[in-house]
Amino acid sequence: MSNLIASQKVMQHYLSALLTEEEPAAPTAEVAMAEQKKQQLNELLAQAVVTETVTEKVAKTTAVISPTAETNAMAALKAKFAEAEASQALQQRAVPVSERIISTVSQPAPPPPAIVTTAPAKDYRHGRFQALFFDVAGLKVAVPLKELGGIHQLGTINSLIGKPQWFKGMMLYREQKISIVDTARWVMPEKYDQSLQQKLNYQYVIMLGNSNWGLCCETLVNTYVLEQDDVKWREAEGKRPWMAGLIKKHMCVLLDVDAMIDLLNRGLDISA
Repeated sequence: MSNLIASQKVMQHYLSALLTEEEPAAPTAEVAMAEQKKQQLNELLAQAVVTETVTEKVAKTTAVISPTAETNAMAALKAKFAEAEASQALQQRAVPVSERIISTVSQPAPPPPAIVTTAPAKDYRHGRFQALFFDVAGLKVAVPLKELGGIHQLGTINSLIGKPQWFKGMMLYREQKISIVDTARWVMPEKYDQSLQQKLNYQYVIMLGNSNWGLCCETLVNTYVLEQDDVKWREAEGKRPWMAGLIKKHMCVLLDVDAMIDLLNRGLDISA
């Protein structure tokens, strides 16, 4: 019996010891859980603080670019522009109107672009060409066939007053009025005298291109085929524009029909 009681006491003490050892464990677990919850709470609080800080910064930034501030900035810019325009207007008022008009008008307009025109190359200046030779007072003259307007028999000439001496008058040919040129007087005015005039026997009229000008001639010599090397071409502009070149073999002048028409239209002779 005593042994049983002793055993019961031992078990009681053992259980008491176990309880004593387990009781402190419970508060430790609760503290740990409390600490964990506290830590989570602190983290939430920290996030809340950060969020609040960011929100405050955004609010401050928004306050900086608020509509009121933007309106004020635009008003300041408009004021500056208005001030600049007013200053410019005062400067213009300070200058007299006459000076402003003169300064505007006096500025020269830019010159128009220069137009460079080049005379088209003559057809007979390329390769072989034909020329008609005729005679005037012993002088042989040639005209390119491509610039020959025709050949007519010399008919009745009606003289006109107030024309140059080399202008013989007008001849009517098939309702075409032809201005007749005394070729000998036009070509050699320094040698033209009464004796030469009496010896002349004009029979034909050599038409110059599509114009109404006709040169008197005594005889038609012939038509020849010429090479470019057969002619000593007049290269330089200036004197004797009516002469295209000198035919070396025949020792005669080749007429520049366009240049001669221009001289005749201006009332000029070989001396031009």
